[in-house]
Amino acid sequence: MLKLSAEERSMLAGDFGPGVCKAMKIIVTLGRIYGARRLVPVGSVQVAGVSYRNLGEAGLEFLREWADQGARVRVPTTLNPAGMDLRAWRKLGFSEAFARQQLAVIEVYQRLGVRTTCTCTPYLVGNVPRLGEHVAWAESSAVSYANSVLGARTNREGGPGALAAGITGRTAACGLHLDENRRATLRVVVRCAVHKSCDFGALGYMVGKVARNRVPY
Repeated sequence: MLKLSAEERSMLAGDFGPGVCKAMKIIVTLGRIYGARRLVPVGSVQVAGVSYRNLGEAGLEFLREWADQGARVRVPTTLNPAGMDLRAWRKLGFSEAFARQQLAVIEVYQRLGVRTTCTCTPYLVGNVPRLGEHVAWAESSAVSYANSVLGARTNREGGPGALAAGITGRTAACGLHLDENRRATLRVVVRCAVHKSCDFGALGYMVGKVARNRVPY
């Protein structure tokens, strides 16, 4: 059974405003789906769901409604790449119509307090969690880096769930946030030379293919 702190219950009750209430409802629902017993504070967030090609008008309106409700992130929050280069889009052949909608998405994220870094590597632009720190990141490659290299703790969040974590400063204590799910269950011995970036990419692909849901070491 998911137990909430007094502050978390206040967020859920709407005491912090409708935007925070919506975000906490998302976090609580995800927590119950995954069988979490509590929520944990997060130190940072990486949000996906930025390209207008993916979001469409419905996604843009969803974000606008959240911003109109006064929601703002309460922890450092960075952003995945957009659907175009924000400066050179004309040179690259993007239409005025697409650019207008894409820039509207970026503007809404700015209203929400998100740093519009537009990168898959937040750890290269200042979003560097500490060893053991709980974070809520939605970029899959960054999730692997955070857990494996930095020793932080994050699941692969969905876009709305990550943004909700940024607004509430919480995520569900499940998956790779828990000690028991971080222990290695597969030992990988590499007996070949690995030098180039493509070698490491191929190795990562094969380990993932073999490991599937196991935790490799």
